[in-house]
Amino acid sequence: MGDMLSQEEINALLRGIDDEPASGGASLSDDEVDAIGEVSNISMGTAATTLFSLVNQKVLITTPKVEVSTWEKLAANFDKSFVGIQIVYKEGLAGSNLLILKEDDVKIISDLMMGGEGVAFEGELTELHLSAIAEAMNQMIGSASTSMSSMFGKKIDINPPVSNYIDNSDFVDPSEIADFLTGDFIKVSFEMKIGELIDSELMQLYPMDFAQEIYKSFSQSKDANEEKQEAKPEPVQEAPSAPSAPSATQQPYPQQEQYAQQPFPQQPFPQQPFPQQPYPQQDGYSNQFRNIEVQQAQFQNFDMNGFIQQKENIDLIMDVALEVTVELGRTHKSIKEILEFAPGTIIELNKLAGEPIDVLVNGKIVAKGEVVVIDENFGIRITDIIKQVGGII
Repeated sequence: MGDMLSQEEINALLRGIDDEPASGGASLSDDEVDAIGEVSNISMGTAATTLFSLVNQKVLITTPKVEVSTWEKLAANFDKSFVGIQIVYKEGLAGSNLLILKEDDVKIISDLMMGGEGVAFEGELTELHLSAIAEAMNQMIGSASTSMSSMFGKKIDINPPVSNYIDNSDFVDPSEIADFLTGDFIKVSFEMKIGELIDSELMQLYPMDFAQEIYKSFSQSKDANEEKQEAKPEPVQEAPSAPSAPSATQQPYPQQEQYAQQPFPQQPFPQQPFPQQPYPQQDGYSNQFRNIEVQQAQFQNFDMNGFIQQKENIDLIMDVALEVTVELGRTHKSIKEILEFAPGTIIELNKLAGEPIDVLVNGKIVAKGEVVVIDENFGIRITDIIKQVGGII
């Protein structure tokens, strides 16, 4: 009978691991969850605007969900490989976090950045695609850091992010990705939509101590703002003072009494053109005509010597060197097309064969011409002047 289990032991076995915290005992208070969620919400709102300018698609990132997680639970939610972008803060905050994106999402975003249509292509991600998504995250988190700087009241800056391809089909040692992934960490997940191409999930992973530092900075900035509001003095309303009687030395001006007692007389306008009609005699004005002398305007002759002197001053800058450029033509290419350049690639320009080429001086078109060969060098024969040379000086 000694091998039989007691009722308490049976109940413990039936409950299993439910009596123990699923994340190893780590937890967050409600205030910490709210603070981290608010910081992440504001930061990712700014980052979404930056991503829109990179992919030229409508970007929507929803309200975050904050929870404690482990690497085993996180990897179990992915059926394919994913990409981790590590963000290290170098100023304002001490710590790092990890952005997690699905492989297909990275393919679509990087393809859009390279001028494509946003297709999740077949095959593995290359270093070029990982560099593209790292640059996208650099700009996104850089703008998010600016929002955090305004929120915390101090400058916050990051190092250039580093992206890693994580093959979820094999066992992955989380310590090779980030040290904090070996234990409990904070997972902040967002629903991310990019046009009609992506409807997926974006995650931020924070170490526990770094999440607590964010909460501490957020609380300090919040308390400082509340203290400023309380310390702000309210405007004092002074009671209107009663009008004081004028003293013996302060007598009102006679003109003020006159204007206050007598309205200004309204006189009709003269019937005859001015100045044949005299002013009315009142208020001390004399009844006299105003004699106005009208003379023909006299304009001073132009000084030709000044123009001659100005023309002679141009000789002082005749030796100034100007950059003359002959432009064969122009075209526009996407980043994807430029990266495909190789020896032998033909680039079509916007000029037709036999069409005059442009001659530019300091970036301005002044003439057109045709290409000639002088000995073994190229040259240009001017065929048409568009702008006088003096107009570009």
